[in-house]
Amino acid sequence: MFLMFASLGVLAQETDLFKIMDEESKHADSNRTDYTTATFKTTRLINGHTVENTGRGILDLKISHRFSTLNKGFYELFGLDNASMRFGFDYGITNRLTIGWGRSTFEKQYDGFMKYKLLRQSTGKVNMPVSVGLLGSMMIKTLKDPEGSTIKTKTSDRYSYAWQLLIARKFSNSTSVQIMPTLVHYNKVPVTGTRNDILAIGIGGRQKISKRVSINGEYYHLFPAHALQRTYNSASIGVDIETGGHVFQLHFTNSTGMTERSFITETTGSWGKGDIHFGFNISRVFTVGKKKKL
Repeated sequence: MFLMFASLGVLAQETDLFKIMDEESKHADSNRTDYTTATFKTTRLINGHTVENTGRGILDLKISHRFSTLNKGFYELFGLDNASMRFGFDYGITNRLTIGWGRSTFEKQYDGFMKYKLLRQSTGKVNMPVSVGLLGSMMIKTLKDPEGSTIKTKTSDRYSYAWQLLIARKFSNSTSVQIMPTLVHYNKVPVTGTRNDILAIGIGGRQKISKRVSINGEYYHLFPAHALQRTYNSASIGVDIETGGHVFQLHFTNSTGMTERSFITETTGSWGKGDIHFGFNISRVFTVGKKKKL
């Protein structure tokens, strides 16, 4: 009987101890902030940016191709005979600030951008339902004036700018959604009578179908009062494939260009008419500088 009562006393003490440990654990969890990671696999969804940033000290080499349209038929092998290309470099100044530069064969454009992560989705002490990034980009079109043209384009007329607010939420390990309110500014409008400032809103998403494969979609809507003549809304769908240090993105889109100016406001292809480009993005990251010792 003595041993039985002693055992009950020890059991009660252990139960009290477990309660104290649970309370301490809950208190510790409430003081900890868990940040959401890998909302998207890379810094690009298809044509546009995602809320993801290149990490500090990381250089991301990006090569993108857009072949000609599928409706070219067998004569041009469904567009594979011709392609436009962009190559560029993204570099992480900090984990929140990324800068980048690129050059496109389409209209011989150069572009540069800065992207800053304002907020990170998190739970715990700081409960933030979304991640928010701010993107500012500048583009210059260096294509020469047509021969015989009497009007010479000024250097300042060749510049255009874009600003985007990137708002994303990772709903689960498989599903992420992002919306992108956008303003594109032309120093000189491409068509007389149109606005210098063009408003659009984009929406995109990612759905994982396996550990290394996901399906992505992206759509930009131009407000009718702002759209340029004979242009369409950019719509794209693709697949991301991760293989170690590489991320391959295969997709179909009605946009030829790969800068914000080109694919958001100057898409002239129509899905309904078969003006669909097959393309791909390749991303390869490198660590620049010495790694810090733990």
